[in-house]
Amino acid sequence: MRLLLAGGSGQIGQLLARAFTHEGHTVVALGRSSGGVLWDAATLGPWCRELERCDVLINLAGRSVNCRYTAHNRSEILRSRVDSTRVLGEAIAQVAHPPRVWLQASTATIYAHRYDAPNDERSGLLGGSETGVPASWHFGSEVGQAWERALDRAPTPRTRKLALRLGMVMSPDRGGIFEVLLGLVRRGLGGRWGDGRQYLSWLHHADLVRALRWLIEHEEVRGAVNLSAPEPLPQAQFMRELRLAWGARVGLPATKWMLELGALCMRTETELVLKSRRVVPGRLLEAGFVFEQPSWSGAAHELCESWRSARGAPA
Repeated sequence: MRLLLAGGSGQIGQLLARAFTHEGHTVVALGRSSGGVLWDAATLGPWCRELERCDVLINLAGRSVNCRYTAHNRSEILRSRVDSTRVLGEAIAQVAHPPRVWLQASTATIYAHRYDAPNDERSGLLGGSETGVPASWHFGSEVGQAWERALDRAPTPRTRKLALRLGMVMSPDRGGIFEVLLGLVRRGLGGRWGDGRQYLSWLHHADLVRALRWLIEHEEVRGAVNLSAPEPLPQAQFMRELRLAWGARVGLPATKWMLELGALCMRTETELVLKSRRVVPGRLLEAGFVFEQPSWSGAAHELCESWRSARGAPA
């Protein structure tokens, strides 16, 4: 199988390239720097030839949301996602032998901030109109919806399209979200954030690869698919399970004002840690997909062991 991976320089792209290459597939990367096929993620060019006789297109392109939501950064975040999706649709429309499936990154942040019920693909509430939350929290939902509209508008009658509403992908690789969270735990800072009630939706990296492989094989599945483990947890419980898995006794809490100050110093937004993302993989579960790591307790223990093993750290 030949896969074209756009925007694959980040942690998720690297782990997908590694996994599919290990399985014997050919992975071609589209990127803005050397090491792959060059593209600008906005205009057609010689890179379009890579789509000819490509079996699978995976698009992860988009500016990181780990920044302050200034007007400039919001514009870049939105533009980078919509433009890359639009131009890939244009390229698919002009090649003689387009890919049979297009796996397009989206985000679990497309759903509303809520505690009362989980969001699945059928009954989940899209965000952007919640009351009682900062206006900046609406931005992530608005970006997700614009991203998926760009995918829907792409005229690709011979290419099946899927919007992957991704939760936090947990991998022991360097620089990923798991290493960030584990670093807090190791320093005694992995406690409650705010009131700790906000849900975290997560996915073990092995289940991400398995789910993508499953989606590639099941041609009847189209549209939006939640890629998250079936058991999202409130943040306080999530971090408690991670402390137990690591063997840490203390996890100091952080109040909302402390988080706001920290986010300002680190040039990021508290929306990333305080918005409740209670997302479940309704379509995958209904179709019979079985997760290897459905619960955070087991996944956290496996990830901690893998992290220690990869770095030669004592148990």
